[in-house]
Amino acid sequence: MPSTHPDSFFDLVHFQHAAIFKNLEHVWEALGRISPYLKSLSLGKIETTVPEGIYLINREQISIGQGTLLEPGAYIKGPCVIGKNCTVRHGAYIRGDLIAGDNCVIGHDTEVKNAIFLDGAHAAHFAYVGDSILGNRCNLGAGVKCANLKLDGAVVDLFMDGKRISTGLRKFGAIVGDGVQIGCNCVTNPGTLLGRGVLCYPCLNIGGFVPADQIIKGTVELRMHPKRK
Repeated sequence: MPSTHPDSFFDLVHFQHAAIFKNLEHVWEALGRISPYLKSLSLGKIETTVPEGIYLINREQISIGQGTLLEPGAYIKGPCVIGKNCTVRHGAYIRGDLIAGDNCVIGHDTEVKNAIFLDGAHAAHFAYVGDSILGNRCNLGAGVKCANLKLDGAVVDLFMDGKRISTGLRKFGAIVGDGVQIGCNCVTNPGTLLGRGVLCYPCLNIGGFVPADQIIKGTVELRMHPKRK
C-alpha cells in the first residue's frame, strides 16, 4: 500500500512548524493537531504594517511575520500564524486555525480554515481551503475548491490498494503534496491525496489517492460544428 506518512508528501526540513507532523503515521492526522499546536504558541506578535481596513479578530491570537503584505479588506481571525513575506489579499477570509509558512499567498475571495500552508503555497484566487494541507510551492488555480464534507456527513474513508482506511475525520479536505499544480475550477473530493509533483488539468473533479508525478487529464472531447445559417 502507498505510504501515507507526511514525508511522502512534504519536505519538512525547513518548515518552521514541522513539529506538528512529528510521530504521525498518516499525514491527515496533523489536521487534528492544528488547534492544540496554535494554543501552545506565544501568539500576538505582528511584525508587519497593518493598514486601515484590515479586520483582525482575536488580535492577541494572531502572529504575522516580517515582510508580509496585508491588503485592506482582508479578514483574519485568530488563532493563526502567518510567516514572513506572505501576501494576504483584499477579500481574503481566514476563519482561524491557520498555520502558514513563509512566502505564501492567500488571495482575493479565498476562504481558509483549519489548514496548513507550507512554504510557498499559493491559493491566490477564489479558492476554498478547509481542513486541508498545501505543500511547499504548490499552486491552486483560480476557483479551486477543496471540499471537506461528504454529502451524507459521514466519516471520510480512503480506498488504497483495495483496502478501506477510516480517517476518523468527518471534515477532511485535501492533502496537496509539494510542487502540485491544480488547474482552474477544479474540485477535490473529501479525503483527496495528491502526491508530490502532480499536475491537474482545469475543470476536473478529483478524488482518492494520486501517486507522485502524475498528470490528471479529463476525458471529455471537445468538438466544433459550423453554425446553422
